Parts: sequence; structure tokens; C-alpha cells
Amino acid sequence: MTINRIIGLMILLFIVEGTIMPWIIPAGYGERIITHFTFVMVIYSAMYSGRHYALLFGIGFGMLQDIVYFGHLIGAHAFAMGLIGYFTGVLFERKRATIMMALSVIGIACLLYDTMIFFIYKAFRITNETYAWAVLDHILPSLFIQLAFALAVYVPARRMFESQNKLKTEEEEQ
Repeated sequence: MTINRIIGLMILLFIVEGTIMPWIIPAGYGERIITHFTFVMVIYSAMYSGRHYALLFGIGFGMLQDIVYFGHLIGAHAFAMGLIGYFTGVLFERKRATIMMALSVIGIACLLYDTMIFFIYKAFRITNETYAWAVLDHILPSLFIQLAFALAVYVPARRMFESQNKLKTEEEEQ
């Protein structure tokens, strides 16, 4: 699959997480559960395509998320997505991730992502809540949605990014 199709799929996921997911999430949890499907795909790109793609996807879709959904502070999501995607790519540069390893890394990355966003907002005094409240209120409930999504798209995402990686190496050989 080419890089254009991957970007198109990630744009589609970006639209789905902002339009369809608020209808699917129950009314009482609408403010508590925040979906980050594009971030999960950034982590998959870090594990199976490399750190540079993850950095670019993270900065691009993080900035898009900053502009469209979270207008409080421009650049916080772009910074967090790009940084976590890049370091995940560094960790998996020479390793092949199994399904349990991929889900564990996605879980840790989602926790780290939401924690970074919380502390950035705390540093700029956008939020006044404690970290314990944030973990119980929206970080852990959102984590379960991200892990369910990551499990559901594991095989297609792995094939998509590995086939893109094979195309890149075949072009370099010629």
C-alpha cells in the first residue's frame, strides 16, 4: 500500500473519531472518553514502518487535531504524538513486534500521550484538576477504547505498513 493510501486512511480515521464516535459513546461518557485512533495508527507506523514516518504522521495529525478539536493550545498534541511516535520507532527499529508486545506498547504509549497532554495543560494552567482525577476520569476509560481499536485493526495495520515498507525497499534496490 502506498503512502498516499495510508494518509487517506488516517484522515478517514481522524474524521471517524470526531464525527461517528461521539454518537457511539454512551451519553454519560461523552466527556470522559476521548478516542485517539490516529495516534494508534502513528504507533503502528512507528513499529512497522520506522521512526521517521511516525514522526511525520505524529506531527501532521497532531497539529490537525490541535487545530480542529482542541483549540486551547496549538502544538501540544503535535509535540506529544511526534515525540512518542519517534521514540517508539527508535525502540522497534530492529525488533519485530508480536501482537502482545504491540498492544502493550500501544497501551503504554496512550498512557504516556494523555499524561503528557495533561501536564502540558497543567503547566499552562488550562486545567486545574489533579493527575489522579484525570487518570480515573478520562485517561483509563479512553485507554480501553484505544486498546480495543488497536486489537481490532492489528492485522490490517501490520500488513499495510509492512507492505509499504517492502515497496520502499524494492524501490531503493532498483
